[in-house]
Amino acid sequence: MAVRTTWTVDHACGHQADHDLSHRPADQRAGYARWLTTKDCTDCWMATRSDDSAAKQEWLTVKRAEEQAAATAWATQYDMPPLDGTDKATAFGDRCRHQLMTAAYTTLVAEGAWDEADWAVLEERARTVTAASWWIDQRDADAIDLPELLAAATDTDRPVENPFR
Repeated sequence: MAVRTTWTVDHACGHQADHDLSHRPADQRAGYARWLTTKDCTDCWMATRSDDSAAKQEWLTVKRAEEQAAATAWATQYDMPPLDGTDKATAFGDRCRHQLMTAAYTTLVAEGAWDEADWAVLEERARTVTAASWWIDQRDADAIDLPELLAAATDTDRPVENPFR
């Protein structure tokens, strides 16, 4: 006798639904059906999902405002120049610069072998990179790579290539 493929599930939301579990291995169907009883049905899940979207957007807005305030305070404290670009790009660039610079400080000085004098040199070099787009492009870089990235960005012997030509 074959293991059944359709299961009637009483969901946590109170609704009952039939589920075709033929795509699951026979020995996993009963356990999956049991797990489904702890979840809302598809319709209820979708209804709460759209509500979560507004809550998620609100949370994200608050989070971005907190990050922006921290980045602005940090830039003021460490005398970082304003970034060049659109309002949206400079805000994002400020957050990226703050995150990368603080991560690099932790990696290189607090946990690494650098002293404050080494860091001061790197910090001066970072002040010369004012393009928000550069900081945004480096947002996924490893903190340990920041000295090399800044050296490449500030190398005056390297010819500057215009990507728009």
